[in-house]
Amino acid sequence: MADLKKMYSTILGDHFPLEMTISFGDQRLIYKKRTWKITTADGSVDERGVRYGENPNQEAALYELVNGNLTLGDCKFIEPGNGLVSAISDEDMLQAGKHPGKINLTDIDNALNIIKYMPETPAAVILKHNNPCGASLGDSLSMAYERANRADRIAAFGGCVALNRACDKATATAISKNYLEVVVAPDFEEGAVDILKSRKNLRIVQIPRMDRLQDYEHFRYVDFKSLIDGGIIAQQSAINSIRSAADLKPAVTTYKGKEYRVEREPDQREINDMIFGWAVEHGVSSNSVLYVKDGCTVGVGTGEQDRVGVAEIAVHKAYIKYADALCFDKHGIPYGDLLLAVEQGSRKQSELDEIDAQTKADKAGLIGSVMVSDAFFPFRDGADVGIRQGVSAIIQAGGSMRDFETIEACNEANVAMMFTGQRSFKH
Repeated sequence: MADLKKMYSTILGDHFPLEMTISFGDQRLIYKKRTWKITTADGSVDERGVRYGENPNQEAALYELVNGNLTLGDCKFIEPGNGLVSAISDEDMLQAGKHPGKINLTDIDNALNIIKYMPETPAAVILKHNNPCGASLGDSLSMAYERANRADRIAAFGGCVALNRACDKATATAISKNYLEVVVAPDFEEGAVDILKSRKNLRIVQIPRMDRLQDYEHFRYVDFKSLIDGGIIAQQSAINSIRSAADLKPAVTTYKGKEYRVEREPDQREINDMIFGWAVEHGVSSNSVLYVKDGCTVGVGTGEQDRVGVAEIAVHKAYIKYADALCFDKHGIPYGDLLLAVEQGSRKQSELDEIDAQTKADKAGLIGSVMVSDAFFPFRDGADVGIRQGVSAIIQAGGSMRDFETIEACNEANVAMMFTGQRSFKH
């Protein structure tokens, strides 16, 4: 049997060239392969590229645009020299840990893809396998991180956290208590890196040009998908156009000559959560449904084939994560550990029952949350999943022939709803 631990610790050499040139008509783009100098355990220095691809048996490479620029319709790259992930240098790799693989880099990239919409307030996004498991705003950076982590302590294990402010000592201390693979920030205050380095395998990455993230909000790039037969699908990247209350559209439709309109307008807190939730949604694999409350994710459902199913999965996850957070608060251990202890007879069933009862009574924090759907609800049953849990507002694309059903569901429950007029699929 193969030694799996050795397989995951082995660094692949790769066959990718040091330079890549792409021609789009008369436009010529030159890319340079990104490598980093890594100090090994014996003190020698190696120069290495991407650790490996999505799996240990897949070679991978990262290229930075160093010359030329692509203009293709609305697509125009940021000028060379102002890159983010592809420009990570030896100096930016404050601690390489196990130097990054493809998944680490794409997690960083998608974290930036989300956090670029949150410049005004301290924010933290924790990702796992390219999907956010917790995202939050906060009065301070440490508060934003703690809320994002608490939203899904289970999935955050081994994840990537991106911060939109310089990492201070309080935030570094909170991060160091958990096992994470990557922490990314525009800067690190004095003493913060020393605290983080207590986790020797943690990749600590500074991305100085995060100050330009707002510029990236308005730029499209070309997204390539290679096909099994060697073909390629190229598309423009998506842009989130829901950036303020003025971008939201009333939930109104006409069906068989009758106008249907959501009666209750969202309040300011709900509008804020709609805008925040749609920004997080921009980085979630479709089909997806999210629940957010007070600038923090409550439940994240990703990558399902049907909208009712993903709405239910997001609820199910919210209950699991909420119970785990309550258990950790009360007993200092995860819910799973308490369950095992009860089964083994070392803890009382009443301790577990108390956590379960509180989770049920609180409906896992879903009461008063905003439900976010990346496309329209084709029937009201998807919205009904959230309404039964006590959501107070919904944001969705709108545009279904049966929007009137969802509008009726909202009016029956006194739930506010707004349309975006755009969907937010990501595959």
